[in-house]
Amino acid sequence: MRLQVFLSGILVFAIGIVGTQFLPKMPGFEFLRGALTLGGALLICGFFMIKMPWHGIIGAGIVSLLGAAKGVMGLKDLPDYLGGDRSRGPAPLLEVGITVICVVLLMRVLRVLSAERTRRMLEADNQRGG
Repeated sequence: MRLQVFLSGILVFAIGIVGTQFLPKMPGFEFLRGALTLGGALLICGFFMIKMPWHGIIGAGIVSLLGAAKGVMGLKDLPDYLGGDRSRGPAPLLEVGITVICVVLLMRVLRVLSAERTRRMLEADNQRGG
């Protein structure tokens, strides 16, 4: 799980850097700032997972939820981009990429938390003699 959090943070960083190459100067800088913020938060969660795994996992889930929610708000520009409106450059595609990374990470975190909940419930049932 830690590897996926680190890779997600690095991929978000990379998409932000790519955005600066293909977007105009100020929008590219703003896109990079957002990508560095989100990717940095994911990397911090990955570092937390070294000593406190559940804190890092839950933190990565919250950060990925925020990133996915922000990305879903930006999906309204994707149909226009695919229809030929290139006024924002490739920003809608880059935003979709970050959204997909966040959604995949969020689903993985939810799966891990659900498995841990099931494990703890089974463990408690076995201790009661059930």
